[in-house]
Amino acid sequence: MTVLSVAAVDLGATSGRVMIGRIGDGRLDLELVSRFPNGPVEREDGLHWDFGALYEHVVAGLAEAVRREPAIESVGIDSWAVDYGLLRDGELLAEPFHYRDARTARGVDEVHTVAPFAELYGRNGLQFLPFNTLYQYRVDARLADADTALLIPDLIAFLLTRTAVAERTNASTTGLLGVESGEWDAELAERIGIPTHILPTLVDPGETIGTLRADLVERIGKKLPVIAVGSHDTASAVVAAPLSTPHSAYISCGTWGLVGVELTEPVLTDAAREANFTHELGVDRRYRFLHNVTGLWLLSETVRAWEAEDGSRIDLPELLAAAAAVTDDVPLFDANDASLSAPGDMPARIATLLGPEAPTTRPAFARSIVESIATAFADAVQTAADLSGRELDSIHLVGGGSLNRLLCQATADRTGRPVLAGPVEATALGNVLVQARALGAAPASLEELRALVAATHEPERFDPR
Repeated sequence: MTVLSVAAVDLGATSGRVMIGRIGDGRLDLELVSRFPNGPVEREDGLHWDFGALYEHVVAGLAEAVRREPAIESVGIDSWAVDYGLLRDGELLAEPFHYRDARTARGVDEVHTVAPFAELYGRNGLQFLPFNTLYQYRVDARLADADTALLIPDLIAFLLTRTAVAERTNASTTGLLGVESGEWDAELAERIGIPTHILPTLVDPGETIGTLRADLVERIGKKLPVIAVGSHDTASAVVAAPLSTPHSAYISCGTWGLVGVELTEPVLTDAAREANFTHELGVDRRYRFLHNVTGLWLLSETVRAWEAEDGSRIDLPELLAAAAAVTDDVPLFDANDASLSAPGDMPARIATLLGPEAPTTRPAFARSIVESIATAFADAVQTAADLSGRELDSIHLVGGGSLNRLLCQATADRTGRPVLAGPVEATALGNVLVQARALGAAPASLEELRALVAATHEPERFDPR
């Protein structure tokens, strides 16, 4: 069997990467081509992404991918959700805002005055998050000057191809997509003051968006199609979560921990709304019925603060090994507390939540963070089981968090269910699988795609103690 090669652009909230994916003859693997930093930058008007630098990293990474593997047949792009760029006549009006920018609080109040959250939940099925796109749109003065709004992966696809579309899995995170129809809710958009002409044509994962612009063909080295994948990174990650049974939960763990189950029908109950469970669309119109839990952001921000204090880098595996050796019970805090959402001085804010019991050593403090994240995961898993009516027998933890053995074991202990950790690069693998399927080189069903992942990426099992 011929081995197919594709390029996967996978952009996270702290870093991005370009990878070559190869599939065929019992093979599914990735080669890292480039990795580059990503994160918030403070401007005069608030917190933004350094989008120009991000885009240049993507183009340079694609050029290097084609240099290494001239047989690459397509490109797929995924990223974090909710953030967007505004275009007028094909030009970006300004750097995209970062979802942690403080302006969104005003948007929440203004939107809920027009459309209360209970009504929104019935229409879009989304959990309340203060940075959901519709709240951002409401307070973005530039909206009046724009003719198109594109979420981050769609924006990069546009700059590569000059074709403006909205991939449906990511569009579902805006709050403007009907939870049952999967189409733009124009009536809601108009009510809250969002011009419907900025909402692009929707496409599904597997559709071809366009081909590289002529000037980029010269720079990258090959004329390639850009194929829509599950462009919300969690949608791609869940494609490659090798769910072993219909009773498996998943946790896609990185900066955030997305904890839930995959459904074919929404659960639009009062209980689901009160529990703040969301219905984000997945590949093949599945529902990612999940709750956002603050993930390794808490640990990475804490380590960043300690490194600034010390003036030197901290060896994270060494810190986690010391944390695992802590034998005393450590105090817990609410990992989802709103006070922990902004960058900066994370140890002090966590210590405030812990009060007098706050650990005085860094290993014990790190252990408190990991156990608190695991506790939040356990609560979300149990709520997912209760709301969906499913008995859950296992948890697949994918993404960067699957490398954190302390977190995996703590999650198994606190859920009372085995945790199957890996693959680490689930998002990029899901990106590759959807491209390969569109090109006729991968199985048709999600179940068959996941079986291929399971056969090529054996997870590590953590049993509850």
